[in-house]
Amino acid sequence: MLKTKRKDAKNPIVYQLWYNRDMLDVNLQRVKTNPWLKGLLLIALIALALWMARSEKYTFTPNTTFTTITGKHLALQDLQGKPVLITFWATSCGSCVKEIPHLIALYKQFHPQGLEIIAISMVYDPPNQVVAMTNESKLPYPIVLDLSAEHARAFGRVWATPTTLLIGGDGTVAKHVVGAFDVTDMQNRIQHLLKG
Repeated sequence: MLKTKRKDAKNPIVYQLWYNRDMLDVNLQRVKTNPWLKGLLLIALIALALWMARSEKYTFTPNTTFTTITGKHLALQDLQGKPVLITFWATSCGSCVKEIPHLIALYKQFHPQGLEIIAISMVYDPPNQVVAMTNESKLPYPIVLDLSAEHARAFGRVWATPTTLLIGGDGTVAKHVVGAFDVTDMQNRIQHLLKG
């Protein structure tokens, strides 16, 4: 115990947290039991969500270009007239991994009719893991590394995974989903866009 105290004493922050942990527990307990504090925390979370929704501006243009993990360049303007489904994902995201079979099915069903799917891995996702999962899952659609979060910013400041955007042939966002998308709804929307 003395050795631990000596180590902690070298780091004043650790020292203060360690010796004031009982007080910290009491303060957290107040938040759990005090309805006013709970309400204040809830209001703060709602305000944060509203601020994030308000600041959701799409800055992508037809000139927006993607570089896939195979080195291929895709420009949105080359896909004009076709629906494009863009999904932001991460190899560590369970919901993203569960969506992969649905994305493959959508690609196989609608790609021959013109749908393009582009999967963009988040900036924090290690590239070697993205490449490994792409190969293991035999993903048929292009995979893009967002190494500078440039695409996440351009497509509405994406911060949560999965986030999916369905873009119509005219370049406007037809559907924006944060979290897992409804497969039937997405199929219907894609069919509608393909019909024109």
